[in-house]
Amino acid sequence: MKVIVFFCLLFFVLITTPLQASDGFTQEDRERLIRLEATLETFMKQVDKRFEQVDKRFEEFRGDVNKRFEGVDKRFEQVDKRFEELREDMNKRFEELRADMNKRFEEQLFFMKVLAAIFTSLVVAVIAFAYWDRRTIIRKAREEAIERIEREGRLVDLINALRELAKKNADLARVLRDYKLL
Repeated sequence: MKVIVFFCLLFFVLITTPLQASDGFTQEDRERLIRLEATLETFMKQVDKRFEQVDKRFEEFRGDVNKRFEGVDKRFEQVDKRFEELREDMNKRFEELRADMNKRFEEQLFFMKVLAAIFTSLVVAVIAFAYWDRRTIIRKAREEAIERIEREGRLVDLINALRELAKKNADLARVLRDYKLL
C-alpha cells in the first residue's frame, strides 16, 4: 500500500516538476533529481528489506501454524484412536451382553418348558384320578344297589319264580340261561 502511494507521489512530482521548470534543467534541478534518485533507491532498498522481513515473518508464522496444525492433527488422531478403542470396547461389551441375554433367555425358556411339563403332568394325573375314582365309585354303587335290590326287593322273588317256571318250560329256561339268570 505504501509503495503504491509512494509511486503515485513520485509520479505526481515528476509530472509537476517539468511544468514548473519551464527554462530547462538547471544544475540545481539535476542535483535535486540525483538526490531524489538516491532517496528513492534508499527508500526502495528499505521497502525491499521490509518486504523480506514480512516474508520471513510469514514464513515463520506459516511454520508455527503448520506446527500447530500438526499438533492439532496429532490430537485428532489420538481422539480418533480413542474413539476407535471406545467403539471396540462398546462392541465387545454389547457382544458379552447379548451372549448373556441369550443365555438368560434360554434358561427362562427351559424353565418355562419345565413348568409346562409339570403343569401338563398334573392335569393328566388329576384327570386320570378323577376318571379312576368315578369308575370305582360307579362300580361300587352298582354292586351295592344290586345287593340291596337282591336283599330287599321283589326282584329276587321274581327271578326265583321264573327259575321254578323254567324247570317246566324249556323256552323260558333257554332265555334265562342266555341272560345268565339260571
